[in-house]
Amino acid sequence: MELNAQKRGPRLSVQLSGELDHHSAEQTRIMLDTLLRDVTVHELVLDLSGMSFMDSAGLGVILGRFRKLSMRGGRLIVKGMNASVDRIFRMSGLYAIVERQ
Repeated sequence: MELNAQKRGPRLSVQLSGELDHHSAEQTRIMLDTLLRDVTVHELVLDLSGMSFMDSAGLGVILGRFRKLSMRGGRLIVKGMNASVDRIFRMSGLYAIVERQ
């Protein structure tokens, strides 16, 4: 899993590339949490256009970052999902709590 991050004001945009599964979930969580230590971040935009696969561990990473942001009054936005990642989001009901762009 590769991460490219860019911060503009309270918005942190992160592009994820590769597979977000049980092999990479912990490392990805640590990298995102390191970026979210900046308490001025109130909006996290995850660009998933480079993601080729995601499993339930990946959903857990995203759900956990949603909770972190919610606790500080922030929001999480996802965009660029391919068909298989979009299907996982739909099946899990994650679209009910995260915004889609």
